[in-house]
Amino acid sequence: MPAVKPTSSHPTEDTSSSEDAAKSKISSKNLIILGAISTGIAVITTAVSLIIYHNSGDIYLDRSRPGYLPDESEIQSQVESSYDFSVTGPLTESDLEEYIKHFEEKLGNIDDLKDPFSGAPLSNESLGIPNSQPSSPADSD
Repeated sequence: MPAVKPTSSHPTEDTSSSEDAAKSKISSKNLIILGAISTGIAVITTAVSLIIYHNSGDIYLDRSRPGYLPDESEIQSQVESSYDFSVTGPLTESDLEEYIKHFEEKLGNIDDLKDPFSGAPLSNESLGIPNSQPSSPADSD
C-alpha cells in the first residue's frame, strides 16, 4: 500500500510563506537599489557643486579656508606688536627682562579698561580690527 502524505489543515500556508519570503527578498533588493541610487546622486551633485565652486574662483575668497587669499583692497601693512618668546636655546636674563617688559605692556592695556565686563573689550577697536563700512549689494555688482 502506498504511503499517504499528511496534508496540512490549511493548504495555503505553504504557498503564503514562500510568497512572503519572495516579497521580503524583493523588498530588500529594492532597498539596496534605493540606497545605491541616492548615494550616487549625492556624490554626483556634490562633485558638480565643488567643480563650480572651484571654477568660479570663489574658493580663493573663502575666508574659512587656510589658504585664503585676501583682495588687494584688504591687504594692509601689519605692525608686529606681539613678542615671541624663544622656545629653544638657553634662557638668559636679558631675554627674561625683555619678555617681562612686553608682558607688562599687555598687562597695562588690560588694566586700562574702565569696565572689563562690558562689551567694550570685545569691540573691533580694542581688538585691533579695522572698521570697514559694509558695502550695499548694488555696489558689489
